Amino acid sequence: MLGFKVIRQYEHGIVLRWGKVQDKVRQAGLTWVNPITDRLHKVNLQIVVSGVTPQDAITRDNVTVMVDAVVYYRVVDAMKAVLNVQNYHQAVAQVAQTSLRSVIGKSDLDELLSNRETLNAQLKTVIDEPTEGWGVRVERVEIKDVSLPETMKRSMSRQAEAERERRARVIAADGEFQASKKLSEAAAVMAATPSALQLRLLQTVVEVASEKNSTLVMPFPVELLRFFDRALAPKAPDAAVTLPANGSAPPNGSAPPTGDGALADIAVP
Repeated sequence: MLGFKVIRQYEHGIVLRWGKVQDKVRQAGLTWVNPITDRLHKVNLQIVVSGVTPQDAITRDNVTVMVDAVVYYRVVDAMKAVLNVQNYHQAVAQVAQTSLRSVIGKSDLDELLSNRETLNAQLKTVIDEPTEGWGVRVERVEIKDVSLPETMKRSMSRQAEAERERRARVIAADGEFQASKKLSEAAAVMAATPSALQLRLLQTVVEVASEKNSTLVMPFPVELLRFFDRALAPKAPDAAVTLPANGSAPPNGSAPPTGDGALADIAVP
């Protein structure tokens, strides 16, 4: 009424007189404009939160994903926001969509899933470059969600399961290797001290007896096994002795030889 306008604290006012912009930017408070010649354009300086429409994109390793993001931006130059772009909200949304597809196409799937901070920084830089001329500053860009096809989810699940199984086998093999080294050292110690094996046998009996079960364990002395081993050892065969041609007795009281060779040696022409 009568040309008086109220500009809020979070707004700036741009006055166009006969279609030409005035150099002075109207600040917050009560201001007056000519209702016949002037037109006041209020620009909101608050941070605007804009969600990016989910985009179908193909990563660098040829995986189709659907990605959506959110952009935080605000106007830092009201004059440029009014004069250089018709609708800066729509312009920022379109730039964000194209930039999102571009950045996703330059990244691998693993990087997209595990290194989002770097991708967010790249998106902010790419989106902020064209919006600078519109008087708009991009404060923050974040990727909200990454949707994968069901086939890719199953493949990743099988890959993770195979990786866990591989680690389990490597750990088990390493444990067996370390156990075999310790057993080899223990066997060397027991071989040097025979009584240690008997003590180990008695300890095993104690451990088995501590459990409440029906197992009957009867220790067998190791020395008795060694006695049978020496008693049943085969003896060395006697050496064959050949009689002289004159029929005299063999030297050192050895027994006369037997067999075809012995007969040939005993026969005298």
